[in-house]
Amino acid sequence: MKTIIVMFDSLNRRMLPNYGNDEVIAPNFERLGKKCVTFDNFYAGSLPCMPARREMHTGRYNFLHRSWGPLEPFDFSMPELLTSKGIHTHLVTDHYHYFEDGGATYHNRYKTWEFIRGQEGDPFIGQVKDPIYPPMDYINKNYHNTHFRQDLINRKAIDDFSKHPQSKVFKGGIDFIDLNKDEDNWLLQIEEFDPHEPFFADEQFRNLYPHLYDGKHFDWPNYQRVIEPDDVVEHCNYEYKSLVSMCDYHLGKVLDKMDEYNLWEDTMLIVNTDHGFFLGEKQWWGKCRMPMYNEIVHTPFFLYDPRSKVCNERRLALAQTIDIVPTILDFFNQEIPSSVEGKSLKETVVNDKKIRDTALFGIHGGHVNITDGRYVYMRAMENEDNQPLYQYTLMPTNMRHFFTKEEFKSASLVKENHFSFCDIPLVKYQTEGISYLHEFGSKLFDLQSDPLQENPINNHVIENEMIQKLVEKLRECEAPEEQFSRLGITI
Repeated sequence: MKTIIVMFDSLNRRMLPNYGNDEVIAPNFERLGKKCVTFDNFYAGSLPCMPARREMHTGRYNFLHRSWGPLEPFDFSMPELLTSKGIHTHLVTDHYHYFEDGGATYHNRYKTWEFIRGQEGDPFIGQVKDPIYPPMDYINKNYHNTHFRQDLINRKAIDDFSKHPQSKVFKGGIDFIDLNKDEDNWLLQIEEFDPHEPFFADEQFRNLYPHLYDGKHFDWPNYQRVIEPDDVVEHCNYEYKSLVSMCDYHLGKVLDKMDEYNLWEDTMLIVNTDHGFFLGEKQWWGKCRMPMYNEIVHTPFFLYDPRSKVCNERRLALAQTIDIVPTILDFFNQEIPSSVEGKSLKETVVNDKKIRDTALFGIHGGHVNITDGRYVYMRAMENEDNQPLYQYTLMPTNMRHFFTKEEFKSASLVKENHFSFCDIPLVKYQTEGISYLHEFGSKLFDLQSDPLQENPINNHVIENEMIQKLVEKLRECEAPEEQFSRLGITI
């Protein structure tokens, strides 16, 4: 038995023909839909990048206990377990966050791994002289002196399609398939940073979209309210679409290998993403800075299981990122640890079996959100100070640096905790979270009458029902007690 995971970053569901988009040129995603089961109600869990990847290892929600950070010493890791059972696990990626302080424990859980350099602000090429900045009116101000500068330097080294990090990642994945096609018991994770910003696609894919203007440089929006004029927003959308078409091209190479070697007989195929990305909808750019609307959390997901060989069908059952771990363990006939909160999708693929009543999602210190498939309830923090809020960890690192001395001053050792997934002392740190989201308040949406979430409803009966479902889910996931206080929920 074999498994191939093709994971993209920031891949918008609404930009794929499989979900109704007729503008983006993505024939291989259409081809994928005919080969797999397409999930219509798949949701992210913990955002953004590394919290989602922690769920890909542990099968457990991350955002209630921890923000962006490494795998913990007490964490269960799916690829590490498979490796210990004689199943070769291999990661090939250009996702450079794996190699920063806040992600440095993930890649070593695989038996072998390959890292491709050069995406975004990856500190790759050591050039002292400043690059030549393109003409621009709108630029991500936060990155002007660091990541944006480095990205321009990195791009100079990508002067050929074959040198693009995405091309190298998929070549690495294809090389692994070619080498090991006749072997049994392996898992390959092809993890691609694109179409994450900046939206830097090869010219052949930009040429697919004649609406791209010849205006000033703008392919890297800030995580903020849209301040740019409509033509700039439209241009950035086409830059993103070009990059999706490039992702589609390389996805086709994987499907070609599946066909060439008839891997459909014994190989599970998963195509997924960590979250979406705002491209001007609701007047927002990016992710993390706004409530977790469906543009970010309602994600594309495709699954082929060679045991049932069901293909070219759609499923309505609620599913989430945490379900990937038990699905893969089940496929390899491995016992699913009790700490895993997800459920195997084996029977859902066959007959749309319901595996959960609700799906929970959010970012540490932001809204805590729940959906039952019909309604989405976003529960905001009760007070502007967004307290009490803590992180529980043994790995005191943030995205690109260690915890500060000030953060350590608030730390305490919790020798006894009520977390069943951890039976050793934890360090508890006070943190601020995303306090300004308090101004948005709690929101309730009816996805049946308002799928775009444009008109929140005011229905106390339904809201109370969703609050009860939220409480049940938080209890089930062993949310820290202070989360209930922070959200103003009486239990």
